Amino acid sequence: MDNKEIKSAIDQIAVPKEKVFDAINKGLNKTEHGGRARRKKVLAVTVTATAAALLGITFASGFVSPAMNKVLANTPILGGVFQEFNDRTGVELANEDAVTELNQSLTRNGVTVKLTSAYFDGNVVSITGFVDENVVKGGNEKGEVSFDVNFEHYRGDNDPWLRGKSNNIKKVETGYIFQWKMAYPYKSFKENSTLPITIHNINGIKGEWNFDIPIQQEKNSTLAINTEQAYPEDEVKINIKEILTAKASSSLIYETVEKYKSDDIYIKKAVDNKGNVYTFENPTYLEESKQDDGYHSTVRTEMTKLKSDITSLTFYPHLSAADPKVQQLLGSKSFTLKSTRFDLGLQVNDVTQTSGKLVIDYQITGLPKNLSEDKLETINHNLEYLFWLVDKDYIKKIDPENPWTPKNHGIPFNKVKMIDKATAHFQSTFDLNGEERIENFKLENTMLLFDFSSFIPSKELKPITVQLPMEND
Repeated sequence: MDNKEIKSAIDQIAVPKEKVFDAINKGLNKTEHGGRARRKKVLAVTVTATAAALLGITFASGFVSPAMNKVLANTPILGGVFQEFNDRTGVELANEDAVTELNQSLTRNGVTVKLTSAYFDGNVVSITGFVDENVVKGGNEKGEVSFDVNFEHYRGDNDPWLRGKSNNIKKVETGYIFQWKMAYPYKSFKENSTLPITIHNINGIKGEWNFDIPIQQEKNSTLAINTEQAYPEDEVKINIKEILTAKASSSLIYETVEKYKSDDIYIKKAVDNKGNVYTFENPTYLEESKQDDGYHSTVRTEMTKLKSDITSLTFYPHLSAADPKVQQLLGSKSFTLKSTRFDLGLQVNDVTQTSGKLVIDYQITGLPKNLSEDKLETINHNLEYLFWLVDKDYIKKIDPENPWTPKNHGIPFNKVKMIDKATAHFQSTFDLNGEERIENFKLENTMLLFDFSSFIPSKELKPITVQLPMEND
């Protein structure tokens, strides 16, 4: 038998994928707490006897079967990386050979970045990679690695791929492995496309690492639901529209209608008729508009993969209500501010300017009685960001879509001191000469803005039960 015949015969051998995957996963699980050296050893010996025999044939003949390559080479490496990052979707997709293996590497200014895999499943795109140990020469603290990265040639924070992007990173012997997970930002899916990636700097080390990454997704199956629930007391509505299911995950699409623009309705969980619980994360806002009946938003959010043998789902929505900022000129030593929508108030007892500092003494009124220590600590922390001081002539220059204090005409931070827990009595101190400042500061020309929103707890709305139709394409 010549080499071509041997190779052809090997390619026809049925590889016991499930047994191989099971052995690999058992090996990975056994070494979860066993350290890097032991993991390598177990991976080398936990393949089944059938697979070992196949390896003997392929190595002796000088060939490696493509089928064996996929099962015995790709899956342990990729599956192991996804296990490191606790990414169950990635592990499942690797086991189904649905992850694109990459081998794109670039070196800039002595730092090498290698992208190793990509997958696109449901609402989520994942990229894994490696950056070598020379990255420690940058300006970050030891063990910290940060990427200034954009996608599709966007620049800065306007990049839609950065909304909801998560970063995971772990130290390995010769550098760091990482995973980026992004919510797919567009309304319609492309089954096959290329995602340009530009890393501008890593840990402050500049370089332009440019990659073009193929991302592929098979067609999702769709369950059309279209069930609407109104909540007149809260002046909101929800329409559960459809569920899309990919290989390893599902996505829920729903529409909300709210009277107040900044209110947020989100689905916390769902439970099916057999008691299975589904969780949700990585929301993508597909459409937003102002209409006659309120502010409309269409959201696609990742969910646990939908079970195939269920007949109904109960969704548990929550409402996070917003409250418009209230404002007051600081010409007065004492005054009271009231929440626009809720029974909350800010009683300012005294305003004192001295030695480049401004001290405001105040109490929060309308809070629940007997707040826990944890809740008080949260309030104490949040108060550092709830006050803004803004030059009154620059109030209209604050962008409502990206609100922030105007440079050199606003102070957005303060240091908080709790005076008395029982009466919610605090003091906030503003540095008038800090990095964020107001030029030519004068009390009578300065507007205090205060945000009550963080004191308003999320409200659980009435659950919505829907009957699931037959699956359609």
